[in-house]
Amino acid sequence: MGLGIKEKMARRAAAELRHGDIVNLGIGLPTLVADFIDPEKQVILHSENGFLGMGGTPEKGEEDPNLINAGGFPVTLARGGCYFDSLASFAIIRGGKLDVTILGALQVSGRGDLANWIVPGQRVPGMGGGMDLALKAKKTIVLTTHCAKDGSPKIVKECTLPLTAAGCVKLIITDLAVMEVTPEGLLLLEKDDSVSLEELREKTGAPLILPPQRT
Repeated sequence: MGLGIKEKMARRAAAELRHGDIVNLGIGLPTLVADFIDPEKQVILHSENGFLGMGGTPEKGEEDPNLINAGGFPVTLARGGCYFDSLASFAIIRGGKLDVTILGALQVSGRGDLANWIVPGQRVPGMGGGMDLALKAKKTIVLTTHCAKDGSPKIVKECTLPLTAAGCVKLIITDLAVMEVTPEGLLLLEKDDSVSLEELREKTGAPLILPPQRT
């Protein structure tokens, strides 16, 4: 059986990770990335609820109720991994020790502003560690569907939802494209074959810059 769209997105995000990186995976879609990391890279996964050396999803029936990620889903502990309290976990984040964080998004602006924690009028548990992660990781990658359920673009010129952090996003990976946030705007690095360039631009609320070879 082939990979689904979300799994393909997670695999693409995993390809961005380098050997020895310390990486935080946000709640939701980013948690799938753990299952696609090349074991030869020896990536160390961090979870804000107190893990360093978090493993992938356990086999069905082998879940340990004491081992869950920040979203409350079962995980494993890699060899040499450890767990600790939130104080130590956030000291790692705020101390700038994370090489990469991969987060979901409700909106991302063309200049890398991120909104991923609240829709006005809806009840949410709170921002959690999103602001700390977005601002303190050396590289913030957003992994999200290109459009919301109503078809509206998640990649926008200006965020209309409350911001998590401004100018923090470096790379955006969606089901339709991969875009790098540059000082000049969004540079289109990859486009899925299922969508034409014209369609992609229609589904993107911010201007796209084409690399030289595609102009």
